[in-house]
Amino acid sequence: MAKQGSFRDFDWVLLGFVMAISALGVLQIYSATISTKFAEGNIYVKQIEWLIAGMVLMFAISRIDYHIFLEYIHWVYLASIGSLLAVAVIGVRLLGAKRWIRVPGLGLFQPSEWVKIVLIIALARYIASLNQRDVTWPDIFKAGLIAGVPFLLVVKQPDLGTSLTYLPALILGLFLGGINYKQVGVIVLCIALVLPVAWKFGMKQYQKDRLTNFLHPENDPKGTGYQIQQSLIAVGNGGIFGKGVAGGTQTQGMFLPVTHTDFIFAAFAEEHGFVGATAVLLLYFIVLMRLIQNAQTAPDRAGTLIIMGVVAVLVFHIMVNIGMVVGMMPVTGIPLPLMSYGGSSVLFMFLALGIVMNIRMRRFVN
Repeated sequence: MAKQGSFRDFDWVLLGFVMAISALGVLQIYSATISTKFAEGNIYVKQIEWLIAGMVLMFAISRIDYHIFLEYIHWVYLASIGSLLAVAVIGVRLLGAKRWIRVPGLGLFQPSEWVKIVLIIALARYIASLNQRDVTWPDIFKAGLIAGVPFLLVVKQPDLGTSLTYLPALILGLFLGGINYKQVGVIVLCIALVLPVAWKFGMKQYQKDRLTNFLHPENDPKGTGYQIQQSLIAVGNGGIFGKGVAGGTQTQGMFLPVTHTDFIFAAFAEEHGFVGATAVLLLYFIVLMRLIQNAQTAPDRAGTLIIMGVVAVLVFHIMVNIGMVVGMMPVTGIPLPLMSYGGSSVLFMFLALGIVMNIRMRRFVN
């Protein structure tokens, strides 16, 4: 038997649905920015370039045995911490936050995005090393430390939204690792005790306003409630079948903010209606089911944990972004995977998919 997986075992069905979502994203970015001038030019073209780069990265990563990543993940983890520290020193500040590093020839790169996949692999390696024994408090502390260091560094940028995306892989990993209900109860109690302190001393006023005003955006329609109100209007304006490509009044009239990134689903719902929005959600559901199926057939426990970590992060992104759009979540700036514009987000998704394909292709390898 071959020592290396074959592209015959590549999950082409999964890739097909991923590309379908990506194509809808490019269409909506084109529509949302058709009358908007950007310094980068036509950003839907830039998104296509990122998708092509992501595809190349995915196929390349799928050919490298994922056990190599597991073996050297501690060095990569240290490098990821170094990149987050570099943001604090040489990072580019935009809109009041220092989250990016300027890479010559590539533009802005957001290290906090690629840290997600590093954390997924690092946590998978650590939890798999427990050999399915009962999870102890030292085990929980060590896993929390792995996720906690980059979490705090990203919160400092400040980027609360991205930092929260590090937690789903930790939570699901501990759940699959065998954490018991008593331990969960103690952790929940500790979080409940810490939250008031974090609220008073650890959060900026604009973050507090977002968390408190999303339930009643009408209380501040021109301030913190503006984005949610315009998003709700756009979603409702779409009706059953939508206004058509480039036909959304909220989107084209620039009432809806950042239509190509954070609120791309609201723009899509306005122009393609309930039917189009439901179709996108169905595509995401199929992608998640394919990922879970691949996790079930992984050749070892570490492989299963890696894929389920990807699932956890993807679910969190989808739930928070769409929840934000329909007014059920505060505005956090978390992008919608594969649809929102952004090179860092696209590369993370295809890097994660490359590792998933890598694991799938080695199901039957000795």
